[in-house]
Amino acid sequence: MSDEPLPAALAEIAEDFANLPVPQRLELLLEFSEGLPELPERYAGRLGEMEQVHECQSPLFLVVEVGDEGPDGEPDERPAGERPVHLFFSAPPEAPTTRGFAGILHEGLDGLTVEEVLAVPDDAPFRFALGEAVSPLRLRGMVGMLSRIKRQTALKSQAA
Repeated sequence: MSDEPLPAALAEIAEDFANLPVPQRLELLLEFSEGLPELPERYAGRLGEMEQVHECQSPLFLVVEVGDEGPDGEPDERPAGERPVHLFFSAPPEAPTTRGFAGILHEGLDGLTVEEVLAVPDDAPFRFALGEAVSPLRLRGMVGMLSRIKRQTALKSQAA
């Protein structure tokens, strides 16, 4: 694993997982699954406008928005790298592992700046001590999510 630091919120989540015995890690993953926010109305029923993460064993769709409005509702004049990133996921309720991974990434990355999201190490999904609790194939799904989040963030921050 790299020694690049995780953003503070992700580092705290990783520490929470690492401090638990394996069975309780699965319970915490389930909590993240249950805490994944619902899609906002503008994406409801519009999965075609979202990107599917094919590495996930269950159907998972995501979309990234890079803030183009400042806190006051006016156009955001900040440089693209300083604008906030917002993540939205759609995963079926019967896919708790996939939803849990999405919940971790949502809690750890949503609201960070473009620069902070793009700086997240690619090996971040392996830092949650879940390798003993879920299969490597399942972890590949989280790697796929992070990869697409970073790619969409880069593309959309250039367009901003």
